[in-house]
Amino acid sequence: MANILYIKRADRLAPMGNQQAPVKFLIPLICNFLFKRDFFPLFLFMKTVLLIRHAKSSWGDLSLPDFDRPLNDRGKADAPKMAKRIYKKKIEIDTFISSPAKRAKKTAEIFAEQYGIRKADILFVPELYHATDDTYYDAIASAPGKSDSIAIFSHNPGITEFANRLTENRIDNMPTCSVFAVKADIEDWSQFRQATKEVYLFDFPKSADTD
Repeated sequence: MANILYIKRADRLAPMGNQQAPVKFLIPLICNFLFKRDFFPLFLFMKTVLLIRHAKSSWGDLSLPDFDRPLNDRGKADAPKMAKRIYKKKIEIDTFISSPAKRAKKTAEIFAEQYGIRKADILFVPELYHATDDTYYDAIASAPGKSDSIAIFSHNPGITEFANRLTENRIDNMPTCSVFAVKADIEDWSQFRQATKEVYLFDFPKSADTD
């Protein structure tokens, strides 16, 4: 439906005669045809942020500091499952940004592997452990300008609270290894904070979605 809507709008904007519709409107249509990607109509500059809560962690060793808790068996199963699911939806991720806490780091590494990204290329931001809204906004603003889609791996309660700040949609809780994504019509990540965001995806291991 998005493609049909786009074509109708592009046709309506095209002048009569031999003149062509503005390049801004034609490029997404051409790319959609060539690469089978989904584009929001009428926007050329669109960036995506995926908020990903770490997979289920273990409480088996109570002597471990919270920062060092690893994934448990369920987490080790959920992380590759969700990484594969998101990848199969053809959702691109150019940059991986993560809390350095062990459970978030491991989740990020599993997603990065699915996307063919080296572990060494994951960006670790210490402040994403117990992050505030400002921490998330700062991490996004500092993302590489060449990236059009970034994934941030972090923790509750901050990640759910931040997700609820972004749009009028509300979620009670981001389950472990859930993915909440928004799109914003911006050219630079520094514009994200003030931009209008639109929910793109909310998915989690126990959702009705199938792989």
